[in-house]
Amino acid sequence: MPTPLTLEQIEELKSFETCLIADAIESFGVRLRNEGFATAGFRCLFKSLPPMVGYAATCKIRSADPPMVGSRYAERTDWWKHISSMPAPRVLVMEDVDHPPGTGAFMGKVHANILAALGCVGMVTNGAARELPGIEARGFQVFAGRVALSRAYIHVVECGGTVEVGHLKIKPGELLHGDRHGVLTIPPEVARNLPAAARAIDQKKQQMIELSQRPGATHEDFSRGLRDLLDYSSHSPADGAKK
Repeated sequence: MPTPLTLEQIEELKSFETCLIADAIESFGVRLRNEGFATAGFRCLFKSLPPMVGYAATCKIRSADPPMVGSRYAERTDWWKHISSMPAPRVLVMEDVDHPPGTGAFMGKVHANILAALGCVGMVTNGAARELPGIEARGFQVFAGRVALSRAYIHVVECGGTVEVGHLKIKPGELLHGDRHGVLTIPPEVARNLPAAARAIDQKKQQMIELSQRPGATHEDFSRGLRDLLDYSSHSPADGAKK
C-alpha cells in the first residue's frame, strides 16, 4: 500500500468539491476519463456535509435471508479489525450482494457512532440506510442506494476484498473522495499533486465565468477560453490513460 497522506493533506483535499478533484485527476492523464468514479446505484444522503475523504475498508453484506451461521450481525466482528487495519481517516464501503439490494439497512445511528469511533468518516453502499436524523447529527456521511426502515436479516458475509458499488470496483486501502455529486477513487501517484492542479483548473473556470459576464464577449473569446480550460494538462498526456 502506498504511503498514506498526512492529515493536513487529507484536509486540503476536503477543501475541493469532488467534481474539481475529478477534473484535476483527468489533467494528469493517468486513467481514462470514463473510469474511477461511481456512475449509478447510490446517492449522497447528507448534501450539507463537507466532502468525504478517506481510505476504503471493504465488506459484503446480505439482508434478504438469515445467515447460514449465527443469527445476527453482532456475532461477527472480524470486519471491525479489518477497518482498524486501514489508514485513517477511513470510509467503509459495503457491497450488498442481494438481488435486489437493500431489503434491510446495516447503517443506522448506532453503527454511525461505532464506525466514527473506529476512525471512519463515512460509508458507501449500494444497499440501504435508516435512522437518518441520528446519522446526520453525528456528522457522518452516507452514500446509499435507498432508505429502509428495518434491519431485516442484515449480516456480513465477507470483509477485506474487492467490492463493487455503483459500477465502481474498490479495493481496501484505496483513497476515496465524495460529496453530493458522487464518489471517486484517487490514484495514489497523483494524490499529493491534486490540490495544485485543482486550484489551477478552478482559476481557469473562474476566468471563463468572468468572461461570460463581460459585455461584448464574442464567440471567439468563449472558444479561446474553453480551449485553455479543457486543454489544461498537469505534465502528462492531454487525454487518455498511460500506456
